[in-house]
Formats: sequence, C-alpha cells, structure tokens
Amino acid sequence: MRRKKKLLWQLYWSYLLITLLSLVAMGLYATSALEDFAAHETTDELKSQAVLASETVRGLLSGDRPAELDTLVKKVGAEIATRITVVLASGRVVGDSAEEISRMDNHSARPEVREALKGRTGISERYSFTLNKRLMYVAVPVRENGTIVGVARTAKPVADLDRALGSVYVQLGLQGFIVALLAGALILYVSHRINRPMAQLHAASMKFAEGDLNFRVDIPHGQDFADLADAMNNMAAQLQDRIDAVTRQKNELEAVLSGMAEAVLVFDSQERLARINLAAERLFQIDPDRMKGRSVQEAIRNTELHRFVRKTFEGPGSAEGDITVMGNPDRFLQAHGTILWEGDHQKKGVIVVLNDVTRLKNLERIRRDFVSNVSHELKTPITSIKGYLETLKDGALDDPEDAHRFLDIIIKHTDRLSAIIEDLLSLSRIEQASEKTGITLVSGSVNDVVEAVAKSCEIRAEEKEIGLSVKCAKGLIAAINPTLLEQAVMNLVDNAVKYSEQGKAVEIEAQRVGTEIAIRVIDQGCGISKEHLSRIFERFYRVDKARSRNKGGTGLGLAIAKHIAEAHRGRIEVESSLGVGSVFSILIPAR
Repeated sequence: MRRKKKLLWQLYWSYLLITLLSLVAMGLYATSALEDFAAHETTDELKSQAVLASETVRGLLSGDRPAELDTLVKKVGAEIATRITVVLASGRVVGDSAEEISRMDNHSARPEVREALKGRTGISERYSFTLNKRLMYVAVPVRENGTIVGVARTAKPVADLDRALGSVYVQLGLQGFIVALLAGALILYVSHRINRPMAQLHAASMKFAEGDLNFRVDIPHGQDFADLADAMNNMAAQLQDRIDAVTRQKNELEAVLSGMAEAVLVFDSQERLARINLAAERLFQIDPDRMKGRSVQEAIRNTELHRFVRKTFEGPGSAEGDITVMGNPDRFLQAHGTILWEGDHQKKGVIVVLNDVTRLKNLERIRRDFVSNVSHELKTPITSIKGYLETLKDGALDDPEDAHRFLDIIIKHTDRLSAIIEDLLSLSRIEQASEKTGITLVSGSVNDVVEAVAKSCEIRAEEKEIGLSVKCAKGLIAAINPTLLEQAVMNLVDNAVKYSEQGKAVEIEAQRVGTEIAIRVIDQGCGISKEHLSRIFERFYRVDKARSRNKGGTGLGLAIAKHIAEAHRGRIEVESSLGVGSVFSILIPAR
C-alpha cells in the first residue's frame, strides 16, 4: 500500500509549487516584456541613428561623391559603434561603415531597403553573410526635394542585445532563486504553524482510538482549530460516559449470566452461536471462544436443541419444550426460547434459557419408586398377616400345631413391619436433624466405633463361618456422632455378612486418606452390577428383590448409611464387581 504523505508536506509542497509556478510565470512574463522592451529600444535607437545618418549624407548622396560619402559613413559608424550603410535608389551601396563597398552586392532586394524605398521605415532581423553574424536592421528613406534618392540603414548585432539581456536574466534568476528560498522557508514555517494543531488533534484522536478517553486536547490559538479541539474534548467526555454506562451494564449482565444456574444461549438470525454463559459451557462442555460464530449444528451436538431453536425462530414469539442431554448420567432440561426483535419487526436472533430439571426428575422418580416400594414392602407382610389371621378364624385355631405355626409367621411379619417403620422413622429423624440444626458432633475416636461394630457383628459372622477382621490405623480422630456412625458402619457390615457366602471373609478397614478418614467394609460376596450402583442408596431399592427379602432386610440400610455419612459432612462410595465382591466406603473429614 502506498504510504500517504503528512499534511505538513502536502501543504509545504503545494504552496512551494504554487510559489515556484508564480515565480516562473512572472519570470517568463518579465523576460518577454524585457525582450520586447529591449527590441523596441534598439529599434528606436537604430531608427534615430538612421534618421541622423540620412540627414548627414543627403548632400553627399546627391553630389555624387561616393568616396567622400564612404569615408564619412565609416567615421560616423565608428563613433556611434553602429553599422551604417547608405544605398542609392537603384540598390547600389555607396557607403558602409563595416565593409568595402566594392565587395558588397546590390541591396535593392533587402526587405528593409524595399520598405524604405517605399517611403516607410524598414525593420528586419537576419543573418549577415558579410559580417558573419546576426544583425538587426533599420532603414529610412533619404529624400531630396521630396524625392527618395537613397536609403540610410543602421544595424547592430543581435548578440550584443542577447549579452545585455543575458546579464539581466542572470540577475533575475539569482533574485528569483533568493526569493524562492525565502518563500520556501516562509512556507515551511507557515505549514508547520498550520500542521502543529493538526498534529496535536491527530495525536489526541490516536489516544482516543487507544481507549484513553480521559486525555484532553490543548486548545490552539486559531478559532477553527480551537472549535475542533473543543468539540473533540466534548466528544471524548460523552464517549467516556457512554462507554462507562455500557461497561456497567455489560458487567451487570455478565454477572447475572455467570451467576445464573440456568444455561443461557443466544443465537443470531443465521442460527449462529453469539453468546453463551458459564452454566451452558459446563452443560454442553464447549469452548465459547472456539464455537462463537458457528452454527448451532456445529457448536452443540444435540438434535433436540437444533429442532427447538428452529421452532422458536419459526414461531410467533416464544416457545417451550423439553431437551435431554445424553451422558453419564443423562441431563433433563426444560427449554424456554424467545425471539430477539430489531427495528421494523426484524428477527435479530433467539435467546434460549435451559433449566436443568434433572434433580427434580430424579426426585420425582425416587418419589414414585419410594411410594411403589414402600407400598410393596408393607403390603407383603400385611397380606401375609391378614391371610393367616383369616385362616385361624376359619378354624385353624382348633388345631394347636397349625395355630402356633401360623402365629409364629404372623409375629415374624409383624416384626418385619416394625423394623421397616423403625428404619423409616430413624431415616426421617436423621434427615430432619441434618436439615434443621444438624446432628451433634463431638471429637471422638473412629477406632472405638469400628471396634464396637466388629464386636456387635462377630456372633452373626461366626454363625455363617465368615471371617470378620479389623484393620484400623491408630489415632483416628474426627468430629462424629458415635451412635449414628456406629449404625451406619454396622449396616454396611451387616449387609456384607448377609450377602457373603459361607466361609468367605469380611474386612473392616479404617485409615486416613489426605484430609479424610475412610472407613471401608470389604466383602467377597456376589457383587453388584454397574447399572445398579447409582441407585442402591435409594430407599427400598433392591438389586434382587426376592433374594433381599429372603435375607430379611428392610431395604433402608444403605439409605440410612448414606444420610448418616452426609450428616457427618462426608460421603459414601461403592466399588463392586459381579462375582468378586464389594467395597463400601464412608469418608468423613478428619479432625
């Protein structure tokens, strides 16, 4: 790209060019006028000399004394430094101050001589072969009694005039050069004076372009530049105020969008991603810098979202729908789309707000499953109790052996109902205490809790010939509720013993892991398949319902253990493989 010139040099060279052209024009005009003036002066001088010569030679010309005439002409020509030629009416030269007349041709054909013979002043400029130089000739008629008897002609070399003019030209050129230098210096000074405020305004505009709107332009002396500088200062102040306002609004908007739990996406009229908040970035796991400006199909791989955006664009103003994001686990979203309008009712884009209702969906599912499971858990023993009571009423009381057997079954189912209700009440108490004031935690020994659980479960383990071992690091202290923590660990150990085959081993392990204490219960039981691992801590959730009921469980043990771990500001985890066994871990903060 061609580099542009600065205003200083544009002004300087423009003004200098105008000045030089003016000087040249004046020089040409002065030269032409000088040449014309010199030519007229020379012509007038030669004419005067010719007239004088004609008066001098008139008597000699009519007396037919050529020798005396020639001598006189040479004398006068030498005195006035001018060539004088006297020619008869016939054209014969009878006197010449610069040449022998005997060698001169007839001059009747000379243009100036012809004019003079006609009674007019003849003027001519041509090359003289006699003198081998260019001459200017002026001829006047010589009259005797009113009759033209000859011509008196004067001549001077043009070179003399050229030399005189050349000297003048040199002086003019020198003076012009001096004037040009002075003019150039003056123009440079004036251009600099004009350019200085322009340079200041340019520097100020660059400052403004760089974002420094607090910079202010010094007010120049000139009225025009002063008005411009004042306008630029006012413009900068107004821009700063507006930018500050826009920045505040932008920061507020960014804070709102970043703080929103809902995912927000903005698409332009071409369905290209224009804006996205932090929640949406995390939800769809995309890089906003890389995906901005791309179509919705490129930016987000979700067909349901693509259809929803298209539906919103084609709709009258807003749309609602449900979107599922596949993953592990799946995410369920409630979508609300609104068209962004521009002037003249033009659709500028679409804003989509996605509310994550996965937790609500899961809670709804858990609620349905809980109602279904608790109904089933309570219905089974109640149905059995009712059936055996009706059997007793129908006559089984008369058979003591059957009556005792039926009553034992009724008592067993009643105990099961009591255990279920007791576990539900226990779970409810733990939840209420955690939500309201929190359970009471004291600094206690985790080792003591683990040892107490081992002793409590030892007899049952021995009944199944299961080896129960404890591996516990020394000095494990944490903020705990000993009773509740013992219940949680006991539930895990009870399940491990319950679901382990005869002759297997169960290990209770406690150790510090970083800032936490991990209590692990390791068994070699049947294990749990992966699809059940995410739900086994739900109330009444059973991997194998028939087998679980036969084992005598209520289906609430793991849910109680989970809530106790969370009440201790910890968590519960599970690792399991089918046919290998399971590892349940309670992790709580160490003291």
